[in-house]
Amino acid sequence: MNPRLLLKGLMIGGSIAAPVGPIGVLCIRRSLRDGLWTGFMAGLGAATADAVYGCVAGFGLTAVSGLLVGHRYGLGMAGGAFLCCLGVQTFLAKPAPDAAPQCAGRALAAYGSTFLLTLANPATILSFAAVFAAFGIGASAGYLAACSLVLGVFLGSASWWLILSGGVSAVRSRVGTGWMRAVNRVSGATLLAFGLYALLRS
Repeated sequence: MNPRLLLKGLMIGGSIAAPVGPIGVLCIRRSLRDGLWTGFMAGLGAATADAVYGCVAGFGLTAVSGLLVGHRYGLGMAGGAFLCCLGVQTFLAKPAPDAAPQCAGRALAAYGSTFLLTLANPATILSFAAVFAAFGIGASAGYLAACSLVLGVFLGSASWWLILSGGVSAVRSRVGTGWMRAVNRVSGATLLAFGLYALLRS
């Protein structure tokens, strides 16, 4: 592994994950409703998808990249529709009287939903291609250099999700039913807005 590229990847991964978007909203709500583990798994799904797209860009898999980017509008429509459905479901969800216990099934569902949601935005490949080009990394630079940067991106993104979910779950016990209802309303409306935007853009 190349320590310098690994460190650069950590910074890139953190900067990609940090801006508030639909995944951030999902991570916050999952952490409040289900606890640290489920909230972290929601973010980890997005980090895994980012790593997949990073591999496609870094290893020069042009056929895969071209196929996904060529179908980006259809995938964007699917992702937007999924976000809209998730937003409506979240908005109408009734908060549990007490904080929900940790559940492996919920954690896996959170991971899978954010993984697929992030994969539904294949234009991410273009962002990673630009990052790799900026660092002079491509198929000609060798797989070790690409692996170092992709691993760094994944670890940087995962670290951010761990910090976010940990911070939110720390105040979980103080969030009552009224606050959780407000969180559901705001989260649902935000996810619906992101979904409608994705549909219009596609």
